[in-house]
Amino acid sequence: MSLVYLVHRGATYIDEIAAYLDGLSADHRRHEVRQLGRAAQERLYELAAAAPPITLEHFVPTATSPLTEVIHDGKNTLPALQTFQKRFCRPAGDGGRLFGYNEGVTRPVLGPGFFVAHPTAGNAEWERRGAVVVDYYLVPDGEVAPGWPRVVPNTHGLQVLVYHQTRDFMRRVSTHVSIGAAYKGEKKLGAYFALCRHD
Repeated sequence: MSLVYLVHRGATYIDEIAAYLDGLSADHRRHEVRQLGRAAQERLYELAAAAPPITLEHFVPTATSPLTEVIHDGKNTLPALQTFQKRFCRPAGDGGRLFGYNEGVTRPVLGPGFFVAHPTAGNAEWERRGAVVVDYYLVPDGEVAPGWPRVVPNTHGLQVLVYHQTRDFMRRVSTHVSIGAAYKGEKKLGAYFALCRHD
């Protein structure tokens, strides 16, 4: 049994995938997520449409103090440099959104790719894509977690090539794992990524 096998097996439902991932150790779960190629991530995103709607608490659990960093390991579908992290925190005094940025080997070149994650409720088209959007049109407008890089807009430097006018729509896979699809403006890019939260 493996995550890749379950995703590609025609009879699999998202609750079966969730139960499988929830039963793994943290290291094994991250290993399984890293095995997902492009076709598997696209299929997983489709399957996750039937999952319970994802919430901000998936990315930063409720018990986490404001401005405390929560790390999600990522695997994307780009041709190279496929592993990265999205790092989130809850702003002080604001539970309706999260701040975050992208960490990885490309950050010194491309920049941190700051974003604000917020629910899609109220926008019917966005809701169909996922219940939370990682929104690069927005960047943190308040204090961020200690040790994070300086906040810069996504119109600054080479970030404009990757993050400018981009949104990632997120769906829940399991307690720790989510799957996202990238859009540029309102156009789906055909690019996906899976995240696995550290506890």
